[in-house]
Amino acid sequence: MARNPQRRAALADAGLRVLAAAGARGLTHRAVDAEAGLPTGTASNYFRSRDDLLGALAVRIFERFAPDEAVLARLGSREPSLDLFTDYVRYIVERTTRHPDLTRALIELRLEAARRPGLARILGDTLRLGYRDDVAFHTAAGLPGGAFEVALLHYAIDGLLLDLLTASIDAGFDTDQVVEALVSRLVVTPPPG
Repeated sequence: MARNPQRRAALADAGLRVLAAAGARGLTHRAVDAEAGLPTGTASNYFRSRDDLLGALAVRIFERFAPDEAVLARLGSREPSLDLFTDYVRYIVERTTRHPDLTRALIELRLEAARRPGLARILGDTLRLGYRDDVAFHTAAGLPGGAFEVALLHYAIDGLLLDLLTASIDAGFDTDQVVEALVSRLVVTPPPG
């Protein structure tokens, strides 16, 4: 197996573009090679099987979605509040809609994981770890709500992203207003005192 990490990342990025544009059925080693502008057979040197390729895409997508530490530091310098929590969620929506093809690729990966147990293990483990990290971050930051509210917002944001980046119900509401309403309605804040 080839060991050039930059080439591997470039191939994974090409695979994500193919996945977003052509879906799981269009994702082949040959299509990844063509998208990356590399000779036929290059992707199969890095990813021996389709499962290896899909697993690598599952890992790469979350590397690409990593938050900007400067933004987190700026947000983290504020007092915990429902407004701060809303701004964190706004940042998640901004990050995931800034590169719509990346989010579409994640949707495709999640659908493909329903059919491929090996991918379901890899992607499921990554998603569960991300959720646990989100809950730990939320708790450490002193934000209102807890694990249940973080889960509710994951479910709601996943639906919002699906609507924003695929065939939409086109209800005409401003995304920022939707985020604010989701947070304020799903996060139970204890009464003062």
